Amino acid sequence: MSTQTLLEAKGLAAWYGAAQILFDLDLNVQRGEVVALMGRNGAGKSTTLKALMGMLDKRRGAISFLGNDISRTPPYHAARMGLAFVPEDRRVFTDLTVMENLAVGRQPVRSWNDGSAAPEWTPERLFKLFPNLGEMPLRPGGRMSGGEQQMLTVARALMGNPYLVLLDEPSEGVAPVIVEQMANMIIELKQQGVSILLSEQNMHFAELVSDRAYVLEKGQIRYHASMEALAANDEVRRAYLSV
Repeated sequence: MSTQTLLEAKGLAAWYGAAQILFDLDLNVQRGEVVALMGRNGAGKSTTLKALMGMLDKRRGAISFLGNDISRTPPYHAARMGLAFVPEDRRVFTDLTVMENLAVGRQPVRSWNDGSAAPEWTPERLFKLFPNLGEMPLRPGGRMSGGEQQMLTVARALMGNPYLVLLDEPSEGVAPVIVEQMANMIIELKQQGVSILLSEQNMHFAELVSDRAYVLEKGQIRYHASMEALAANDEVRRAYLSV
């Protein structure tokens, strides 16, 4: 697989109202790579994902996806291009069944710039990835556990056949068995050629799945290295990640 930059941000800044949250971030994600945005609560991880997706009214900086400028485009524009966003608060359609939630996310099959086929997702493939969902295709989203809703949100995003998934706090507030399934799912996605940028504060989880990490503190990148280097760096982890 050739190295290809899918997503790149330069000088990314973002505000909520008058309050500046992000300060000139530079980051990128390559094809077939899992990158972790690490940091404590309030460091700016979720804001970074929302800014990349175009979900904030006030952002500045250059953002390119597949070589196209998405610095000023609305979220649906990025979604149609193959950038998926999985929010931390899940947002499944509670009145719709699992199958109906998946149908909402469906987008056409995609191919890479070199003409090779990008990963294509169907409910059948997703049920192999998430066996729990396969056991409840007709269950309404509102009658599922938090972990099951988390899986459904990821599965719905994959129905868009994305090149890259922005995944916000996948291990937050779900049972350990679901966390393990999430880790296996991310590893499987990577093997299928899907890239992932995930915000995470669980070091163990990030270590299991990530190739590289950016460490955020107060809206700035304080450290960037391979996941292996971060795991070995007690000083950085103590300064920016320990609670």
